[in-house]
Amino acid sequence: MSEDDSYDVLASCIHHQSHPLGTRSPFNHRSFDAINRTAADLDVVVPTPFAPPVGPYSEYYRVPKTERWGSYVAHYPRFFYYVPKRYLYHRSGDSLQKRVRRYAERTFETPHDVVHTSDIYLDGYGALSYCRRHDVPLVVMSHAVDLNNYDQFNAAAQSRIRETIDYASRLLVVSDELAATARRFAPDTKVETVPIGEDPDRFPVDQRAAIRRELGIDPDTKLLLYVGAYTEQKGIEDLVAAVDALDREDVMLVTVGHEGDRRWWLLDRLGRMDHYTKSFWRLDPVALRRWQVAADLLVHPSWTEGRPTVLYEAMAAGTPAVASDVGGIPEMIVDGETGVLVPPHDRDRLTATVDRLLDDPQRLEEMGAAGRRRLIERNWTWSRHAENVVSIHREVMSEQ
Repeated sequence: MSEDDSYDVLASCIHHQSHPLGTRSPFNHRSFDAINRTAADLDVVVPTPFAPPVGPYSEYYRVPKTERWGSYVAHYPRFFYYVPKRYLYHRSGDSLQKRVRRYAERTFETPHDVVHTSDIYLDGYGALSYCRRHDVPLVVMSHAVDLNNYDQFNAAAQSRIRETIDYASRLLVVSDELAATARRFAPDTKVETVPIGEDPDRFPVDQRAAIRRELGIDPDTKLLLYVGAYTEQKGIEDLVAAVDALDREDVMLVTVGHEGDRRWWLLDRLGRMDHYTKSFWRLDPVALRRWQVAADLLVHPSWTEGRPTVLYEAMAAGTPAVASDVGGIPEMIVDGETGVLVPPHDRDRLTATVDRLLDDPQRLEEMGAAGRRRLIERNWTWSRHAENVVSIHREVMSEQ
């Protein structure tokens, strides 16, 4: 196959955007869209749980059958997601696997040249039946959740994760730190680090002053930004405690989340803080980029990570970050140069670090500019991500 030859890909992931869930895991859509703009021609399947029309999961009921996202159309076949997850997660994988194969065979021209999934489980396991039936290679990506949480799954789910890794031709991970974890399960030759990224041209850094005026942010206000899930593991309680302890009157805290069980706790705590705060839920990506450009400092006190998308976004926005020294974050942030690393769970250290940085606006500006340069120099962009993935696809197809 020449470099110019197009090829067909069946892509699958359950964590993907839809009209009712417009901000869900946007990095998966951006990855698929970037890959689809190369020689790869993607058919995208987003298995979606059956759900009742009312109640806490009713948003899934409103997911359409198909919907265009960028350069491709996403298909949303339904499968049975069993609860409680702790005991029945393996049954959800079995339901998804049956549904993916049947839907793909009925809907698309088959077989595809390669199958690409956004996670090992449920996504990769869900594609196994199709891959085996049509003798198609499987490339699976991991963003850390399935590998880092492996020991928390029941034995049946663990066996399905291992079965998926054993079949897969390549196991792609987003950081070198996660690659070391992946080698617990797969030989070194199967594991490859493929960073995701962000496109700096999408961030209007030259309009920062105007954006801050439009958002009503006083020039002397120090804007702290948090972007991520509202969960304990993301350090949301550490964030609130650390900011609340800042003994200064020039701080504004803005939080942006799209999922998490600490949402209402967060709103209650923010309402009792002395600092000015704003909290958003499922903020449109264009609006989010404006807040990222406007921020003085991103605060990311997570307890565990791969390489978080929000740090790529901060770099593209020219915004320095204070982040936990965990997972693949030290591969992204040059401590003291593009941001500052702090130990997880250390609220006092987090408060002191933020306080010190806010007193040195020139240093913040220099670190933000250095982070943007690092993103560009390392070519941590979606187009380079897609090139890397396509190169791996071609390798595994040639091995068939």
